[in-house]
Amino acid sequence: MRFVLFYETTESFNYFSDEIAAELRRRGHDAFILDLLHADAPLHSMQEFTAFCGQKVDAAICFDRIGIHNEHYIGLWNLLGTCAVNILMDHPLRFHPTMEHHPDRYIQLCPDESHVNYVRKYFPEVEHVGFLPHAGTVDAEPAVPYAEKKYDILFSGTYYIPETKLQEIESICPKESSLYHIYMQIAQHLSAHTSETLEEAVSSVLCTAQMPLNDNACRTIMRGITPIDWMIRMHYREKVIQTLIDAGFHVHVLGRGWENHPRAGSPNLHIMNDRIPFAETFDYIRNAKINLNVMPWFKAGTHDRIFNTMLRRSVCLTDTSTWIDSHFTNGENIALYHLEHLERLPETADFWLNHPTQAEKLISNAYDIASGNFTWVNCVDSILDILTRTYPIS
Repeated sequence: MRFVLFYETTESFNYFSDEIAAELRRRGHDAFILDLLHADAPLHSMQEFTAFCGQKVDAAICFDRIGIHNEHYIGLWNLLGTCAVNILMDHPLRFHPTMEHHPDRYIQLCPDESHVNYVRKYFPEVEHVGFLPHAGTVDAEPAVPYAEKKYDILFSGTYYIPETKLQEIESICPKESSLYHIYMQIAQHLSAHTSETLEEAVSSVLCTAQMPLNDNACRTIMRGITPIDWMIRMHYREKVIQTLIDAGFHVHVLGRGWENHPRAGSPNLHIMNDRIPFAETFDYIRNAKINLNVMPWFKAGTHDRIFNTMLRRSVCLTDTSTWIDSHFTNGENIALYHLEHLERLPETADFWLNHPTQAEKLISNAYDIASGNFTWVNCVDSILDILTRTYPIS
């Protein structure tokens, strides 16, 4: 089989494309990666892409609609009879235009089971949608013994001041409008109801306001809710880190924006490199006793931080989702906390830092699960299975 993948601005997506392409080639398939930013890039140029497309292309595999993002590429895949496999890393609310207009042969894969339900409810024109968990990379380096790890707690990810994200609503609708007040109510509702999805919060607020609950109304509001999605993520990233700092823990953070955190001046908050290639974060993860995860408001989904933590033999300390609850066991192969009970988070972190024997056992159990089920090998297994079942290769 022959595949096209893509490079663009999101460096982690480029890394994911490399991992998928390498696994496809290992299995004897042809895989070409087109660099959408650099038309003359050696080995990834538009000229080489054109030559590659001179023969049948079975599938174009992309992340967050990169590669099917304009009419030119949609028309090309339709002309070639190519299936577009769109792997979402974010909530589908960000991709309404893609779901409304996409290649004829199209598969959309979501990282959260509730996202699949969202697509099926609001976008029946997406005929083939399914769930695909994130994947992690098996560690090529020797494991670092627990006692020799450099960092107690590490968080990898960006931080934005939550209020700045909320202010972006003003670019969508005037502050005096009723829609603006609806969005503000949704933001307040999410802060108080941590188990609800974004779409559940929209329904709750519209019901309370005695406004129409028809699908068109919900779909329209969801299309403009991205700033609230970012706000609630950042709100809880801020609170989780602040809770640990205030309890006396040393927390290392890797990513942009942490100089703006309310505890940025604390000697317990250690701000490290803000922009490093995705693959280079693995050495930091490997050297942390606990890798902290705050889910991106995926209430029935996964995140690659979880699996890369397990595959670097570190304790994964994360808030949970229904998917995590059904695949992992708290205290045996994962360490869980709950957003609505952050007062208990310091006790949980303290236990794993001060019980190395139990931590090593948890790490070993987690590694066995992740290495057998949630690597790029498993991801390619799933993609090929879904692809061949949906559009049998002739």
